[in-house]
Amino acid sequence: MLNEEAIKKYLLPLSPLPTDTAPFGTIDAGTLCILFDIYGTLFISRSGDIGMAKNNMQNLGKLERLLTRYRIAGSARDLLEDFFKQIEKEHIRVKKNGVEYPEVDIIRIWMQVLKTNETEALREFAIEFEMIVNPVYPMPHLSELLATCRQKNIRMGIISNAQFYTPLLFEWFLNANLTELGFTPELVFLSYRYGQAKPSGLLFQQAVDQLKALGIPARSVLYLGNDMLNDIYPAHAVGFQTALFAGDARSLRWRKNDPRCQDLSADLVITDLIQLVDLLS
Repeated sequence: MLNEEAIKKYLLPLSPLPTDTAPFGTIDAGTLCILFDIYGTLFISRSGDIGMAKNNMQNLGKLERLLTRYRIAGSARDLLEDFFKQIEKEHIRVKKNGVEYPEVDIIRIWMQVLKTNETEALREFAIEFEMIVNPVYPMPHLSELLATCRQKNIRMGIISNAQFYTPLLFEWFLNANLTELGFTPELVFLSYRYGQAKPSGLLFQQAVDQLKALGIPARSVLYLGNDMLNDIYPAHAVGFQTALFAGDARSLRWRKNDPRCQDLSADLVITDLIQLVDLLS
């Protein structure tokens, strides 16, 4: 795995871009668990999502240098084209098998693009590639929110479109792994492990089943995400309380043109994670 110095050069500060949304709503007093989205909710994502990263050519110089260091032939532009074509190809293949919202395993994608099975080198390359095309940084007051949940004995989990490197963000920025930060391992659902992405209901139903085994009813769970379709819609469908994070214009997704979201509202809307801290305190 990449050493600390190799990672540090990518951990550059970002600030959320304000939205014109006003916070409103509240949560049930008996909330026992909070499940989080990651990108655009707990962490600022400069690209907003992978679709925007696809069209962002500002990082070609950094990618060219990355290819040189890893001794990969070809141009950065060609690499990006091959990368996204391979993802699209895999999506088409899986959709033919009846999966409406497929998710790839990024290591398998890079195996196809770079024609190698050297897993450790691929993992290192995939991390650096991701940090170049989609820089991230913790949302303001992330540490305070996690600390408050620990202090209040509120279980924490994750339902997120994510890859193998996503949990490492907590270690890089907060110097602790998910378990040390208070997350319940059984309540961490990352899309790449299941081959399906949000807004598929699969991850949410998996969460419901696990929560039931822990004795936690769905209505005692709050789900926090930044996307009305990917987050609020499937969370509402399984009976969770819902909270929309509307604190960064890059990632806020109202999806007003989608019929599934036109009559849908979140129970809570926040524009800063500290607002949830205040509700829990």
